[in-house]
Amino acid sequence: MSKILYPAIVLFALILCGWNIRYSNDIANAHWLIGTWQMKTARGNIYEDWKKTSKYELSGKSYMLKEKDTVTFETMKLVQKGDSLFYIPTVKGQNQELPVRFAKKSITNGQLVFENLAHDFPQLISYRRIGQDSLVAEIAGKQNGKDRNELFPMRRIK
Repeated sequence: MSKILYPAIVLFALILCGWNIRYSNDIANAHWLIGTWQMKTARGNIYEDWKKTSKYELSGKSYMLKEKDTVTFETMKLVQKGDSLFYIPTVKGQNQELPVRFAKKSITNGQLVFENLAHDFPQLISYRRIGQDSLVAEIAGKQNGKDRNELFPMRRIK
């Protein structure tokens, strides 16, 4: 009996270890987002601040500093659930301030792309690392039947 049981246990352990590596790989490819990013505009400085909240989640917030006032635009989460990775923003003044889920479309070590074709705008959200301390966030899709996209080049400040 032990001749059969021992190999079965070893095989099960190997499968479980392989599943765990696969399970956490997508969120690990997003860890380069962790930190504080800044985009300077004529109206004020826009920031995104990302933190690791658990092994399977990053949380962030986007806000503008205008003089001494802080105006929060949205909060965001990157959540790993099984083999799926989701970008979940909650935007102030939109969608009754309920979160919207964008599913991973593609992910590499330097680019994250999320999609929700049922959302009004945007349908696509992406982050592309340009260098160690710079990235370009993009929202894109159709709005009122026309293609639209907005780019947000940002520099790491922390």
